[in-house]
Formats: sequence, structure tokens, C-alpha cells
Amino acid sequence: MKDISTDPKQQAILGSAFQAFATYGFRKTSMDDIARGAGMSRPALYQHYRNKEDICRSLVQHHYDKATAAVSEALSAEGPVRDVLTTAMLKQGEGMAALLASPHGMELLDASSSMASDLVDAGERALQALYADWMTQEAAKGRVSLPGEASEIAATLTTALKGVKVHAPDFEVYTARVSLLAAIAGTGLSVK
Repeated sequence: MKDISTDPKQQAILGSAFQAFATYGFRKTSMDDIARGAGMSRPALYQHYRNKEDICRSLVQHHYDKATAAVSEALSAEGPVRDVLTTAMLKQGEGMAALLASPHGMELLDASSSMASDLVDAGERALQALYADWMTQEAAKGRVSLPGEASEIAATLTTALKGVKVHAPDFEVYTARVSLLAAIAGTGLSVK
């Protein structure tokens, strides 16, 4: 996968691609649309990516890279269990606003799931591992009580988050539901 964190061309391409996919839908977006939005020619774009699928895979990887970094940072913060978990779960979904605002958001989610299922699976496993490690550490400190294996609780949380993402009609509802899910989980895990 290409490192886009410090490459302005990669950032421009992926930003343009996301905007074009959100505006026109994945199927109707052309490589010309993406190149134009990134301020480059189509031949120059092909020097970076073979096709839209390759770009989509990079977008998925970028999403999970950002999400795991944000969740890791949030889980390392001090504070009440419920607050830390709420912040982490909201940080995980920060990129959802633009996706849920797009009339093509579900198409893009479907496209990325089918074209980058390996990256989605790896990204979800990485997020689950972060939550599981955090819960294990918090249990060792006596701050949480785990009703099951930390890895299974983490898998349940991330699966529930995916469900919220798919069924939320807009970002406001998504945020409210994620906050509620985090509050329920945080309260349930907290040692009284």
C-alpha cells in the first residue's frame, strides 16, 4: 500500500477520489474525474494507481490507519471508563460524516467491502485488538469487570459499531447511537 501520510500527491488523489465517489457514486466515477480533482492528468494518475479499485483499496487502508491511530490515542487517555470508551468509539467513526452525507455512501461502503474485504478484515481485527488490550489492562487495574473474554467483548463492540454505521440515516443519528452504545458498554464494564 502507498504511504499517503506525507505524500501530497497521494493525499490529493485520495481526497479527489473520495469526493468524486461521494458525488457521482463509485460506478459512475471515472479516472478522469479523479485526475481532474487531484489537479493532474489521467496518465499521471495511472503512474500512482492502476484503476478505481486500487484507489478504493488505498482509501480503505487509509481509513483504518487513521481509525486505529485515533482509537489508540483515545484509549491511552485517563478518565472514567465510560468517557474513555465513548471518545474512542466516536474517534473510530470520525470519517463517517462525509460518507453518511453522500447519497452514494452505501454504494461506497459496499464497493469497499467487496474490493477490499481483506483490508476491512485486517482493520477490524486491529481495532478489536486495541479494545481488547485496553479492557485487559483496565481489568488488571480493577477498573472494569469483564463478563467474558476481552477479545469477544471487543469483537461484539466493533461489530455493533459496523451495524450502527450501516443503519444510521445521517451523521447526527450515527453519533448519537455510537455515544449510546459506548455509554451502555462503558457503564456495563465499569466496576461499581
